[in-house]
Amino acid sequence: MISKNKKLLSKLQLLRSSGQKGFAILIDPDKDNTRYFSALAELLPNYPVDFIFVGGSFVKNGATDYCIEQIKGFTDLPVILFPGNYNQLSARADALFFLSLISGRNPEYLIEQHIKSAPWLKENKLEVIPTSYIIISDSTKASVLKASETKPISPKAEEKIVNTALAGYYLGHQLLYLEAGSGSEEPIPASVIEQVAKTVDLPLICGGGIRNTEAAEEICTAGADVVVIGNALEKNPFLLKSLSHRIKNYKAEHPNFQL
Repeated sequence: MISKNKKLLSKLQLLRSSGQKGFAILIDPDKDNTRYFSALAELLPNYPVDFIFVGGSFVKNGATDYCIEQIKGFTDLPVILFPGNYNQLSARADALFFLSLISGRNPEYLIEQHIKSAPWLKENKLEVIPTSYIIISDSTKASVLKASETKPISPKAEEKIVNTALAGYYLGHQLLYLEAGSGSEEPIPASVIEQVAKTVDLPLICGGGIRNTEAAEEICTAGADVVVIGNALEKNPFLLKSLSHRIKNYKAEHPNFQL
């Protein structure tokens, strides 16, 4: 019998049920993060974050393991793998988003990568969280699209996005991750997030294109349970101060918020 704990999934579910908001930093292990990590080590004790996600579209073998080792050297925050493929698995992480790229139709990212990773997962103690991964963009330039050889769903196709999210729910996925794509110029429209949040009763993570506190708050108001920031913090780590305050105090500042 294979048994995996559900500690982090429970935390994500609690965020949704309580109306509080989670804040995650996305780190690409294939980049030179030396200066970035130094800044985070200084800032994180004073400006709370809930999770660190680690992963990228193109990552060298061993880079993920080394990156997590560095992260664990300056913070006790839970590290969740957000992998581009099964070669990015690491036993140093605390959990894994077991991503099904259901916005695309490439079988490699619908089932093949999962099969390749299954023997490793069986032998390791990572918490595994089945996750619907939906890329929403009018651009086809994001690295995740090149890596996965898939097309995104247009943000204008709200009904298709909602139905895709519902399909993930009925497949038994336990988490929804809506992604605008790394380096996206714009975040996912609030109207799309709102429709998904109202229709699908799963913890909802949103990332991509969020560059300031105003955009983060709009994502929260639309119904996201966790806001993910990557490139914006890499470029300006001190943005963490205002982002942390705005996201972590969202419920207190919006006492009447409800989906």
